[in-house]
Amino acid sequence: MAREFSAGGVVLRKMRGSWFLAVIEPHMERPKKPTKGRGPRPRAAATVIALPKGTIDKGEAPEQTALREVTEETGVRGELVCKLVDIKYFYVRSWGDRARVFKIVSFYLLLYRSGRLGDIAPEMRIEVQRAFWLPLKDAPSALSYDGERKVANSAIEYLEAHPELGTHATNTAH
Repeated sequence: MAREFSAGGVVLRKMRGSWFLAVIEPHMERPKKPTKGRGPRPRAAATVIALPKGTIDKGEAPEQTALREVTEETGVRGELVCKLVDIKYFYVRSWGDRARVFKIVSFYLLLYRSGRLGDIAPEMRIEVQRAFWLPLKDAPSALSYDGERKVANSAIEYLEAHPELGTHATNTAH
């Protein structure tokens, strides 16, 4: 069985007294246009809301991957606070060898420091349709993947246990 290792970031920003989380809407395969005639119509693809993450490059520490992926996929830079959690799951590749894969994604808590959300390189637009700030309180229900909803809950629990983090946050309305 193949194994894959990725890392991602939970970038938090305090705005107008509330915590927000940087999320992405990845480009997904869209269904083909309906054909004329009878038969079932293809359903519209659901919008996917996810956390920024990606494969750990050779020689790169997971923390470095999380910081890099956040910047590449969202346009913002964050400061590492701590490791939040690892999520583990199996999937079957939909390309190439169709192998069954065991995947571990390490997520890190980051505080927003600079950058403009959505200001990403043109080549990243192939992967990321848009990036936006989501109220952290909504993340456990708004994120598309079960594992990432658990990550959001871990971030909420961390903030509740470390209220002093709010005094170090950039509190702007941009």
